[in-house]
Amino acid sequence: MSTEISEFPSSGPRSSADQMILPAEQVVSARAGGGTDQDRLFGGAGLVDVPSGVAARVPTPEPGDPRLARLSLNQRTTAHWSLREAIDGCVAAGLPAIGVWREPVAEVGLDTAVRWVRDAGLRVSSVCRGGFFTASEPDARAAAHASNLAAIAETAALGAPTLVLVPGGLPDGDRDLIGARARAAEAIAALVPAARDAGVALGIEPMNPIFAADRGVVSTLEQALDLAEPFAPAEVGVVVDTYHLWWEPKVHEQIARAGAAGRIVSYQVCDWITPLPADTLLGRGMMGDGHVDFTAFTRSVAQAGYTGDVEVEIFHADVWAARGADVVATLARRYVELVEPHLTTP
Repeated sequence: MSTEISEFPSSGPRSSADQMILPAEQVVSARAGGGTDQDRLFGGAGLVDVPSGVAARVPTPEPGDPRLARLSLNQRTTAHWSLREAIDGCVAAGLPAIGVWREPVAEVGLDTAVRWVRDAGLRVSSVCRGGFFTASEPDARAAAHASNLAAIAETAALGAPTLVLVPGGLPDGDRDLIGARARAAEAIAALVPAARDAGVALGIEPMNPIFAADRGVVSTLEQALDLAEPFAPAEVGVVVDTYHLWWEPKVHEQIARAGAAGRIVSYQVCDWITPLPADTLLGRGMMGDGHVDFTAFTRSVAQAGYTGDVEVEIFHADVWAARGADVVATLARRYVELVEPHLTTP
């Protein structure tokens, strides 16, 4: 049967990079956020982006920089940071928002997570994730429904506007994509009343077709919008993710369609890296290291009327091996260079 795939390390060894002692010439900063101390001393010279190791092209934005006003750290980008560390890292770097995952929230307890986020003054841009409801067996479908109801309640408690839905792949031994998509549509419909009552938008995330078998039978933004259309925009929307959608032939038309209907509930950014790693899920790279045209993509999202947070969501072994503060500093630099300038329409 098709079951939810956990992609967050709930326990296990911490990344040694967060405790690594580097040679003096490689040290960016000893404090969370990385880079800003050296920016002040050297005007940006000597800063190195991770994981590429190339010299930084722009200075690290300081906390309070207005260009950071919509930047959110998706927790998966710094996967070995605990929720507490991710919150502290956002605050230190001046990021106003965080996209949280359910597993780290469960580790500390929902009430604690709500209090930590509130006390830090952060917005929760989204909760990852619900979905994985394409199973064919009644018991598995009922379990998925119950899990998604709990996810809706958690999202509301955290004050997040959106629960991201990953539809799920094919059940074991199943080759019926059409049937799996139909079950996803039925499952979403069954969740709408609870989401409506909680004030939470369900965000369907179309996934790159390479994941259709095991994670996401909804592969295009067009398909996601078709699934969302029977419902009010405040109830069901779509997640626009550059990694999953950069290849789609009519993606800019579909972004405009989503914007006209008010259905863009999240904009997530990262790059498509080649060569693909053996585990293709880990091909989500740092912006600017791959093939995505962030200028065109972001302009389309802005022209569609989206004004919400922009989450950086990276799944990449080399990013996860780097010191968390350096990852956040790099993504902040790449964001203000490649994404933020295009968030306002001319």
